[in-house]
Parts: sequence; structure tokens; C-alpha cells
Amino acid sequence: MNRVKTTEPKVLWKLKCKLGEGTLWVKEHNSIYFVDIKKKSFYSLNTKNNKKKKYKVNKEIGFLAHIKGEIFILGLQGELRVQNIKTKKIIKSILVEENIKLNRINDGKTDPQGNLWFGTMDNLERKIEKGSLYKLDKNLLLTKVDKNYRITNGPAFIDESNFYHTDSSKKIIYKIKINKKNKIIHKKIFKKFSPKEGSPDGMTLDKNKNLWVAHFHGACVSVFNNSAKLIHRIQLPAKNITNCTFGGQKNNELFITSATKGMSNADLQKYRYSGFLFSVKTNVRGNLQKKFTLNQAK
Repeated sequence: MNRVKTTEPKVLWKLKCKLGEGTLWVKEHNSIYFVDIKKKSFYSLNTKNNKKKKYKVNKEIGFLAHIKGEIFILGLQGELRVQNIKTKKIIKSILVEENIKLNRINDGKTDPQGNLWFGTMDNLERKIEKGSLYKLDKNLLLTKVDKNYRITNGPAFIDESNFYHTDSSKKIIYKIKINKKNKIIHKKIFKKFSPKEGSPDGMTLDKNKNLWVAHFHGACVSVFNNSAKLIHRIQLPAKNITNCTFGGQKNNELFITSATKGMSNADLQKYRYSGFLFSVKTNVRGNLQKKFTLNQAK
């Protein structure tokens, strides 16, 4: 197998995100989308014409997934919202964990069939295991698949029944296998980070099934093969690296978000690019994230 190679990180947008997250490449828009959870905003950058847009929402937003055209599903605090982001028309709202007021939706991704998977977490980031992992299918049926997480991140899908999912607070990336009824039949620790590595955050897979993981407090993105061996590392001039996804015209460009949240003045001086959006060219291709497949009868 060829060695993974990457270019020096390039700054795409000097945004100073408090908590940049939720990277999503939308091919037909030639655009990378991402969120700033704490600023209740999401953004798009068209990499062909460099046009930048900012969108405001009324709640903290963990991720967005594309349905079609300008219609996306937004993962908001306590709510999944199907919305036309251009007209701002809300098409559907699904409440999540109404009984856990201090929880919010964090990271989310679609699987190879176009189902949406996302996690919840305690918004105050207390060391309590109130977070869960959910699946939303095309009929908008919501299933709780796993529970007892502190801070959910990922998932990243190997195939329709195997995926990685993370508890950032515990510094653990799990490898999970499910059956056709969404029941977990196997769950093991794939990788546990040491304190000096920071915490595993958002992640994505390339075509060779290597896992690319953002390090919160770790100033890098690591690439692990399917045996959890470190095969490459991208150092970044930002301390809190939060999320990454492949995109670009050949799907060989890695887009990376970062955050200033919780940083001291000394850290902000040292890592002056914190909160920025970066890109890195690679010699591998990523898996294009599927659209969320919504049953049109809904």
C-alpha cells in the first residue's frame, strides 16, 4: 500500500470559530460547509469562486447533512430540522431528548445507505454519561442505538454495518458492528488516546479504509490503518482540531475545522491560527458523504 502523503496546511478562512465542527463537502455546490456550534452559525465556502456565506440559526448547531438543492437537515440543540437554507423555510422538525434539557446534538454523518447517524452530549460537558447515539432513517424513524457517552463524535462508516464512533471525553474511539435491526452485536476499543495526544474528535475515512482523526488539544490530524496503527500525521498551527472531511474536485482534499474554545491567552498567542478553516491536499481519495435519503412521502 502506498504511503499517505499530504501538503502543508493551507488557511482557507480566518474565522476564529469558537467551536468549528461538522465539515460537509457538497459536490454540486463546489462547497465545504461547516458549523460554529457556540455561535449558532454555519458557513459555506465555494472553492471554485471563493464565495463565502454565513447562515445564522436560533440554536446551537452540531452538524448539517445535505438532502437536495438548498435543503439540508440541521442537527440543533434538542432538534433535527429539515430546512431550505436559502428561503429559511422549515419543512420538518423532529424533537430529540425533550426530557434532557441540558443535552445537545453534537456530531453527525450519513451512512452508505443515506441514513443519518448522530450523537448527543451534556452541553455543560460534565463528566456524566447522558449522551447517546441515534439513527434517523428515510421515513424519519428515530432509533437509539447506543448510550452512556459523555461527548459523542463521529461516526465514520466502514460499510453498512461497521463503523467507528468516539467518546472524546474518555479519549476512546470504538469500532462497532450492528445488525439489520440496529442492534449492536460487537463493540470494542479501537484506539485510546494518551493525555498528551489530546482527545479524538471528528473523523473520516479514505478509500483505503484508513481513519483520519482530528485531535482536540492535540494540534494535529492522525491517520490510522484498520489495525489502529498510526501511519501518518498532519501537524496544524491550531491547538483544538475538531473535524475533517474529504472533498474538492477529485475528493482528495481534506478540509479541517478548529476551535478557540477553552484556550488561554498564552495558547492563543502560541496557536494564532486557532478557529480557522484549513485544507490539505492528499495522495488518497476520501469517501463522499451520502445525501440524507428522505422518503418523499414525508
